[in-house]
Amino acid sequence: MTILVTRPSPAGEELVKQLIAQGINACHTPLISFSPGDELKNLPDYLNNLRQGDLLIAASQHAVYYARDKLLEECHIWPDNIDYLAIGEKTAGEFEKVINRPVARPEGREISEQLLKSPQLQHVVGKRVLILRGNGGRPFLAEQLKKRGAEVTFCECYQRHPIPYDGEKLYHHWQQMNVNTLVITSGEMLQQLYELVPERYRKWLLSCQLLVVSERLAVLANTLGWIHCQIADNADNDALLRALQQI
Repeated sequence: MTILVTRPSPAGEELVKQLIAQGINACHTPLISFSPGDELKNLPDYLNNLRQGDLLIAASQHAVYYARDKLLEECHIWPDNIDYLAIGEKTAGEFEKVINRPVARPEGREISEQLLKSPQLQHVVGKRVLILRGNGGRPFLAEQLKKRGAEVTFCECYQRHPIPYDGEKLYHHWQQMNVNTLVITSGEMLQQLYELVPERYRKWLLSCQLLVVSERLAVLANTLGWIHCQIADNADNDALLRALQQI
């Protein structure tokens, strides 16, 4: 049987290579692509508005890369009097390379709920928090920080775009590949996959083993009709690989 990896490039290809190296059949069908975000041009101004002790959160590696390139283009520096955080070990590591400063990250699961437990986010009344994200990302994080008294600003550094596919052809391709396990790393992609497969083939889709990266995703999957759903320890490829080896 075969594992279908839907996460975007290049992480999706990398996970497939890791699986094949372990003797596990896998294929890659990325569901989204990326382009610069509408608010990326405003990033230098957003950074200038931050004061000493304020916070900047990178929601993903893509946010880091697009922000890095924009500031290099503008010859703008990262402020040195604020706290930097990131959701996920990989994102934090990439962010540290860019800003050459320590970046705090959540312990355990790489989700907003864990990041909200960080010491830096416990006393944020009156502080400004800038979140670097893709279009529509991390509303829960912003909502919770506002409840704690923070002034939250989003910078849409990149946009995610659904890749147009012919669902009928894709279903038959997956059938030929004997796909029986699906790897999904966002609610947006889970909904997209559900709607992509024609309704007459949904029984097959919902019978597949599903691997997701958070409890919230598992709840959404259950609502859509999936029965066999497993949650990985984290959203990085190493955690996904460990989970897939146990399926």
